[in-house]
Parts: sequence; structure tokens; C-alpha cells
Amino acid sequence: MLHFSPDKGLKKKMRIWSLHPKYLDTKGLLALWRESLLAKAVLKGETKGYHNHSQLARFKSADNPLNAINAYLAEVWNESQRRGYQFDKTKIDLKYFRVLIPVNEGQVEYELLHLLKKLEIRDQDKFKQLKELKTAEVHRIFKVVSGEIESWEKI
Repeated sequence: MLHFSPDKGLKKKMRIWSLHPKYLDTKGLLALWRESLLAKAVLKGETKGYHNHSQLARFKSADNPLNAINAYLAEVWNESQRRGYQFDKTKIDLKYFRVLIPVNEGQVEYELLHLLKKLEIRDQDKFKQLKELKTAEVHRIFKVVSGEIESWEKI
């Protein structure tokens, strides 16, 4: 199993998780929604910042980046509905089609450990639910393939 020690401060940065959003705490899900909407704005050319942000690499590599981010956002919205939240569905183009983007197994392991570190600090209940998890389900637009942490990941 992969081991790492992230910065103790767990610096805030854009994080578009490969993990299924069901694993996120409330704060994490809200942040994911906002950051994914920002990613969509970047991909549409509606903002000047974040154009070269590493987290966007996999969406940019998709055949249709806007379709990929809309498919991603739809699943985040679905998770918000399961929890009874009121995320604005009009922010998503619901005419997206199914997409599968590869994600390395090492990336998924890294993200799970990273999430557990965050949860240990900010949501003990969620941390206790997930701390024994050995493998995690990924967001439905990703397909796990063999490999290490992705080259775009900033460690």
C-alpha cells in the first residue's frame, strides 16, 4: 500500500477528486462542487485564472472536455441530492454523454490517504467510517488502470 506524508497544514488547493463523492464530508462535497464549477468555467474559457492547473489535465485530455466536466458535475450533483442538499442543477449541461477517463491505481490510493488525513482533522465521524477502507470506489467517469500517482498530481 502507498504511504505518504502530506504537509501538516494540508494547504488549500483545487482538488477534483477521482474518488466517488460519497466519501467526502460536507465541507469536501461543497468544495468539490465549487471547484468543479470553476474547472468548467476554465474549460469554457470564461475565466482567466487556472488555465494550466494540473487538476484539469485529465479533462483536457478527454475527447470533449466540456462533456467530461458536465458528466463529472452530474455525479457530484447526484450525491448532493442523496444528502438532501440544494446544489443548482442548472449549472450543469445535462446533455452530456458517458465518458470514461483512465485514472491510475496509485492515484486512487494517494487520494484516499489524502482524504483520510483531511477527515482526521475536520470530520472525526466520517474519518471513523472510512479509516479501515482498503480500496475506494472512483467517480463514475473514471476507470482504474494500473499505474503510479498521476504525473499531474502535485505532491
